Amino acid sequence: CCYFPVAKMRSISATLATVAAVAAAFAAVPPSCAFAPKLATAVLSTPHDAGPAVSKSEAQLSRSSSLTSTSTSLAASASSSSDVDLSDVGFILLAGGTGSRMKANMPKQYMTLRGMPVLHHSLDLFLERLPAFANENGKSGPPMVVLVMDPKYQPEYQPIVDKYSNRLAFANPGDERQGSVENGLNKLVELAGDKCKYVAVHDSARPLVTVKEVCDVVSDAKEHGAAVLGVPCKATIKESEDGSMVLRTIPRARLWEVHTPQVVMIDTLQRGFAKVEAESLEVTDDVSIVEQLGEPVKLTLGEYTNLKITTPEDMDVANAILEERKMDAVDLLDEAYGWEVDMAK
Repeated sequence: CCYFPVAKMRSISATLATVAAVAAAFAAVPPSCAFAPKLATAVLSTPHDAGPAVSKSEAQLSRSSSLTSTSTSLAASASSSSDVDLSDVGFILLAGGTGSRMKANMPKQYMTLRGMPVLHHSLDLFLERLPAFANENGKSGPPMVVLVMDPKYQPEYQPIVDKYSNRLAFANPGDERQGSVENGLNKLVELAGDKCKYVAVHDSARPLVTVKEVCDVVSDAKEHGAAVLGVPCKATIKESEDGSMVLRTIPRARLWEVHTPQVVMIDTLQRGFAKVEAESLEVTDDVSIVEQLGEPVKLTLGEYTNLKITTPEDMDVANAILEERKMDAVDLLDEAYGWEVDMAK
């Protein structure tokens, strides 16, 4: 077996602890700060993450270019969140997934996060916090939220739908995400009619998205026709044809990890669905449909904290982020379920 001197092991442990502490500090820093991408690269990259061999000057130039590009993009889309009009934006909340990777006996959107199901954090955002923010700034909140949910869970959520009867409705999921979004869109158009010009599609497995992020992506969609939240990719991405050997390293500076909400003009999304169906196209997210039409999609800089709950470890991270934000426990019709708010969960 391998042997390492005790002193060497202590040194390695200390180094790992330092890196973990700095990484945790970075996670609490909004990516909109000018130094965030640079700090992310400095803390989270390793010598093995360097990609193809380049000179030091080339690497510095590339990194400087990436920072300049991000800053320019931020400046171009820097409209105040309080100026955004949400009165013509309908929301589709996707909660029909099975959550197989969670290794749990229930879908991830129903697992407990700070005393309430993960799904409730998004419901609270769209039905309570966003309208309250809009009202504080003399504007109206979203007129309608469509909850795409498996019919077997709908009876449990009927009391919440009843509470928000004019602003919340069910739609059934499709076989794939694309079908679920289309079902939700059809229900939104049926109920809201001409009230909604835009639709924002959000995964219920992303409970940490903020009011500011939602307002920013809506603002960009209203300017460009479609927009998606995202963050610059921090990891090095390798391409492989056979899943065994590396084909090439894809330049990281051009890669973005996309999040939700994704916001699109309803008319555009309807035309996109018609094209996808007519040509039997396969799309992986909502703005991919817009891309198939050859129309622009704006990248809206979001936050790295807008993570998707996929594995049990993600729940621990989400709990820590909510604790750091000092968020109050979400309480949507608690008495109807008998759920007790347990801040320790």
